Amino acid sequence: MKYVINKRKYPTVDEILEDIKQVMTKLGKTTLTMREYDKNGSYNSSTAIRKIGSWNEILTRINASINVVYHNDKALLDNIKNVWLKKGMQPTRRDMDNKTWSTISSGAYLRHFGTWYNALDRFVEYINNDDDETFINIDEVSNEIGGFKHKTKRDPSDRLKVQVLMRDGNKCRICGVICDGGIHKMHFDHIKPWSKGGETTLENLQVLCSVCNEALGDVDK
Repeated sequence: MKYVINKRKYPTVDEILEDIKQVMTKLGKTTLTMREYDKNGSYNSSTAIRKIGSWNEILTRINASINVVYHNDKALLDNIKNVWLKKGMQPTRRDMDNKTWSTISSGAYLRHFGTWYNALDRFVEYINNDDDETFINIDEVSNEIGGFKHKTKRDPSDRLKVQVLMRDGNKCRICGVICDGGIHKMHFDHIKPWSKGGETTLENLQVLCSVCNEALGDVDK
């Protein structure tokens, strides 16, 4: 007898939408959260989002009301930036539900971008654009310190800090220790010191722990 492989049957878009509508009717609601559907539906919200799109798009397809707070691209991406800086490395979807780090929950990202990885891809585009507030308008201010006329501000912008973290992680580039809030607090260090003409650019910045940074002092690294 020829063996027949049991293949998993995946729901169609119409089956998922119909199931969501049935759950709404069962609960007597005019809208539905992803958590409510995961608890009461035949499938799950992740499957629905992969097949159809964002949760808001799904609700629109079935003429359900959307009564959740809408966050625009900038608000969502700036929140990822803030969490990235607090964690010192790429945040996970679960990190966005940590209220001490994030002001926007992971569900908002799924509703807006469809998946968490879509949100991260969009964030990388956003953080790497050329509109960096670290650079100054040299026609407006000379920023001349110690005989050097700088083109950048001394302190890196949050956008530039994240770019450094993307490259270095939250590890000291000298001793390799993971930087934290204790003795090895993370510093964004100028490789060529600012006082010697070094600019605040990605190429001239590095992650150092406070111990290594204080030991080196104001010397070229």
